[in-house]
Amino acid sequence: MKNLSLQDQLLKAGLSNETKAKKVRSEKRKQTKKQQKNKVEVVNEAKQQLQDTRDKQLEKDKLLNQKRNAEADKKQIVNQIYQLIDLNKIAQDEDGSAYNFTDQNKVKIIYVSDEVRNHIISGKLAIVKSKASYEVVPVPVAEKIKQRDEKVIIVLFTENIEIAEDNDYQGYEIPDDLMW
Repeated sequence: MKNLSLQDQLLKAGLSNETKAKKVRSEKRKQTKKQQKNKVEVVNEAKQQLQDTRDKQLEKDKLLNQKRNAEADKKQIVNQIYQLIDLNKIAQDEDGSAYNFTDQNKVKIIYVSDEVRNHIISGKLAIVKSKASYEVVPVPVAEKIKQRDEKVIIVLFTENIEIAEDNDYQGYEIPDDLMW
């Protein structure tokens, strides 16, 4: 069976007649000549709708890719932080003295040697949170970690803490017979 156009099929089925078919053909021919003469493009609604759908899909894909890239960057930063901690952590001493600090309003304890404890207090070492544990790292490493994520830094003394002397009572002497 030969492929017949829709117009021929309608004629064959008796749903249309030859005069209507000629009229439609002539209208179509006139329209194409007019388009060529005026160089006017007739907007094909189906093509326009398809193009709009493609544009929307491209925009959606672009947003999805941006979200994926942001998540990948975040994971990369977290991995960099854990790598910095693992490469630069100072060993804790289970037999050492306890160092108490707070993390999210809870008191936590790590056991370190007296030298490490003094370095933490003097601001040469810092305590950072690594996954579920706490580690001690040098301050330059803690500064690099702080640039990536400030929440990981738990204890970091940037200023030397000095015990202030109370000058208000400097002129008063403490009596020898004072009982505590």
